[in-house]
Amino acid sequence: MIRSALLLALLAAVPLSASLSHAAAPDLTTVSERSGFQTTGRYDEVVDLCKAFQKAYPKQVKCIEFGRTPEGRPMLALVASATSAFTPQAAKKQGLPVTLIQGGIHAGEIDGKDAGFLALREVLNGKLAQGSLGKQVLVFVPVFNVDGHERFGKWNRPNQRGPVEMGWRTTAQNFNLNRDYVKADAPEMGAMLKLVNAWDPLTYVDLHVTDGAKFQHDVSIQVEPVYSGDPEFRKAGLALRSNVIADIARQGSMPQSYYMSFAKTDDPMSGFIDGASDPRFSTGYFPLRNRMAVLVETHSWKDYPTRVRVTHNTVISILEQVAKNGKQWQQAAAQADARAATLAGSPVALTYRTTDKTQMVEFQGYEYTRTQSDISGMLMTRYDESKPQVWRVPLREEVVPDLQVSAPRAGYIVPAAYADIVANKLALHGIAFRKLDKPLAAADVETFRADKATFGATSFESHQRLTVEGSWKAEPRAVLAGSLYVPVAQPKARLVVAMLEPQAPDSLLAWGFFNNAYERKEYMEEYVAEDVAREQLAADPALAAEFKRRLETDPAFAKNPHARLEFFYKRHASWDERYNLYPVLRTNAAP
Repeated sequence: MIRSALLLALLAAVPLSASLSHAAAPDLTTVSERSGFQTTGRYDEVVDLCKAFQKAYPKQVKCIEFGRTPEGRPMLALVASATSAFTPQAAKKQGLPVTLIQGGIHAGEIDGKDAGFLALREVLNGKLAQGSLGKQVLVFVPVFNVDGHERFGKWNRPNQRGPVEMGWRTTAQNFNLNRDYVKADAPEMGAMLKLVNAWDPLTYVDLHVTDGAKFQHDVSIQVEPVYSGDPEFRKAGLALRSNVIADIARQGSMPQSYYMSFAKTDDPMSGFIDGASDPRFSTGYFPLRNRMAVLVETHSWKDYPTRVRVTHNTVISILEQVAKNGKQWQQAAAQADARAATLAGSPVALTYRTTDKTQMVEFQGYEYTRTQSDISGMLMTRYDESKPQVWRVPLREEVVPDLQVSAPRAGYIVPAAYADIVANKLALHGIAFRKLDKPLAAADVETFRADKATFGATSFESHQRLTVEGSWKAEPRAVLAGSLYVPVAQPKARLVVAMLEPQAPDSLLAWGFFNNAYERKEYMEEYVAEDVAREQLAADPALAAEFKRRLETDPAFAKNPHARLEFFYKRHASWDERYNLYPVLRTNAAP
């Protein structure tokens, strides 16, 4: 373990400089600073610092509570503005872009909390990013997963160097918040989405630490939209990514634009595959709102002082970039909103894939050996960090749309029986919808019937997930009063489609909110089906011919007595026509 004095000497050589330990008033320093960046504070420090910053900078900082955790702790944010834009209304009136920076979504990866307080203090006292708070509003959430932060202990992150103790990855209810952006099960996520709806941040910054192998690179900076979302708005995302990477590289970092996880586990020569995240993740979610998301992943095998420094530098760079380009990016976001409102009838990507197009890159690694382990029996990689080595490895980073659908020409109808369930989720995301006050006897709609429905074998994030195969088909259906109409013509159209298209990876269907619709609830006794079959065969020659053809051409069907009887049951009036019917409809005309 390097001594604290040496750590501070090393840090003095980088842009954090003496402000880490000398320039600030004692009541605004962190436990981390005072320990030489060996430890991190408990959550009571966040509570105290939030108040202390407001007291020290009453004209620039306001401490707000935006929610309560399941264990009763306050969820706090510091709103920083040089123009007293301490409310969403004031920010909007002044035309200021909002930057929301979030630490501790995985509370063991706590670099963002300590780095964020340092960066905020330096901006406020004019050390760095001077003037940036006059051109934007900063909303800083030091710890998102507060209850997880207080599940404090050593070795909560066994693949990470420092701090000595840290919080836990998941919430007190064992939710991984970075899988919860769309389904929004966790109370913490509900609070965050309300904060996001209120402030509408142009840029949402999610501060993490990686897992993975050992190598020299210290951080990855991933931004969306770059591969996903509105194609024109991707230019803003790419500019933000490129500029931040250039900024921190000039300060000694070795950033990459992709998550540095090997294509094959534990095999450095397999290289890397970039991609676009599903909307359960922050970087998959915010492009659907036509806003930018930045995923900062410092490398877990760098020591804590290094990681705090790199995160600090990244935060400062983002603030500077938004101050410089925010007005232009705001206009680009508004234009993306307008384009989204016209997506009806147009192709929309539900998923993306990385092509096989490959380039060889030079990656800064270490010498390593791969030998058979007598413990596990598998090949095990061991790195020698005293011997830097350049790896020439493949990188795949061409990302293209995969599963695409045409958005409905008007919107979606959610039947009254499911209206409350869906309305609660839509409201959390700020999606516009209305309740129908009159029934529709035979609405001209499309239905989706699953040809195949497959339930997940195990629980995932408290849900049994579901995947379906099938297609939309025109089918007039009665719609009751109290049903919901969700128009596509709104700025969050991409999010609407992502939530309500049944085959989208994080749709409400995929997360199991409609599983009951895919469960058999009524049956026909086989002796009854036997009589029904004989009656149908006698009454319908075409049916008899079809049954005979199935027997002759489908050996599996012919050998399965239950399938043979169900052939007739499905054609009987008692068959449940709602079985495997997706309980959301598409419509090409607003009701």
